[in-house]
Amino acid sequence: MDQHRSGCPINLTLEILGDGWSLIVIRDVMFGNRRHFRELLGQSEEGIASNILSARLKRLLAEGLLVRYPDPTHRQKSIYSLTEAAIQLVPLLVQMGAWGRRHTPVSRELSIRAQLLEEGGPQMWVDFMDELRHIHLGAPAPEKSVLAELQDAYLRVVAGQTDVGTT
Repeated sequence: MDQHRSGCPINLTLEILGDGWSLIVIRDVMFGNRRHFRELLGQSEEGIASNILSARLKRLLAEGLLVRYPDPTHRQKSIYSLTEAAIQLVPLLVQMGAWGRRHTPVSRELSIRAQLLEEGGPQMWVDFMDELRHIHLGAPAPEKSVLAELQDAYLRVVAGQTDVGTT
């Protein structure tokens, strides 16, 4: 316990995930399927700096939330994958997104995934976690793709379609 402020599970979780970038990096790997450093850097909506991204990736690797593998298509690249511990963050991220939708000035296009996951409920979260296990851990492929459903809804909102979701 000497290295932690306390043994409280909320405190310990915040010690790992409570900085301004760790959950953003996990979100981008999880929801954006951004698996390479350059994708995480260049496609970040929040504009993460390369030194910050590098530090967060190292921390998430050390904490066991990400693993890094050599990219077989390019000797100088690595592929980042979620671990089971990171995949189990899905319900937490869904609840954070739901709270954010209710209490902050979100944009429609960036909140549609949170809306659909909230409306889809725990079964959709389980299905999404199963899909993430397939993508990142090599588990069998699920019958349907929650990730594709979320991406389709996002693209429809970006295209100006208003029939996405119910709220």
